[in-house]
Amino acid sequence: MKRRSTDLDPSQDALADLADAFAGLRSAEQVRAFLEDLCTPAELEAMSDRWRVVPLLEQGVPYREIHDRTQVSVTTIGRVARVLERGAGGYAAALHRRPGRHR
Repeated sequence: MKRRSTDLDPSQDALADLADAFAGLRSAEQVRAFLEDLCTPAELEAMSDRWRVVPLLEQGVPYREIHDRTQVSVTTIGRVARVLERGAGGYAAALHRRPGRHR
């Protein structure tokens, strides 16, 4: 069982440390290697599925068509859409900074 400090929120410190680790990487290849070391295959698949639907949602593609194209569940598509609309802005920032985004 994890021991939790009462003074700090360790999940926030750990998340900040993880974000710093990503920010320190210099290439997509380094990020991929880090993700493969950090995550299980199922976690990588789930994150990849979410990311695949982001550009389609930004293009206004209907949920059912996104599902037909990607085989990602409509429930997951809806969750991603809610986060795009009301989240922290991470999807949008990543989407607009990725190479080759002029689609």
